[in-house]
Amino acid sequence: MARVGLSTERLTRAAADLADEIGFEQVTVSALARRFGVKDASLYSHIRNAQDLRVRVAVLALAELADRAADALAGRAGKQALVAFATAYRDYATRHPGRYTAAQLRLDPQTAAASAARRHSDMTRAILRGYDLPESEHNHAVRFLHSTFHGYVTLERTGGFDHSGDVEASWTRILDVLDATLRTWPTC
Repeated sequence: MARVGLSTERLTRAAADLADEIGFEQVTVSALARRFGVKDASLYSHIRNAQDLRVRVAVLALAELADRAADALAGRAGKQALVAFATAYRDYATRHPGRYTAAQLRLDPQTAAASAARRHSDMTRAILRGYDLPESEHNHAVRFLHSTFHGYVTLERTGGFDHSGDVEASWTRILDVLDATLRTWPTC
């Protein structure tokens, strides 16, 4: 196997690339083995099984997305931070559709804790500090933002807006509305 240079990292990256090309759901050990011109069995010294491969791609995608969001957030607060984070999220989903789908994979609590999943929540909470929301409202606001971002990019990626005009204008308007909502967040 040394002739093709297989490693867990190389297989994970190749599987992520494959996910972007053919869809995360279509990534299998067999498809990955074909990409390297080897038999399926050759991969099992680097990955345990198909689920292990899927989790590795999800963890990679979460880390990449978190890195992009962190870079976008640097030095920003309030609406600027919100727009930067949302734009990084949307751009990643657009450029890496298979990886983005992988990032939605439900991870077991131990894997989630060790991955970049927590960074996403922490970065969103950092945005919220710029809006002066009470700590007791952070979970609600994090869920609100993530569901809005995910819903928009999912509809956009699946053609849900193809018939309805300027999606950029809608995206900008949604970010304006999110900003206004966070500035006037109701507390109970």
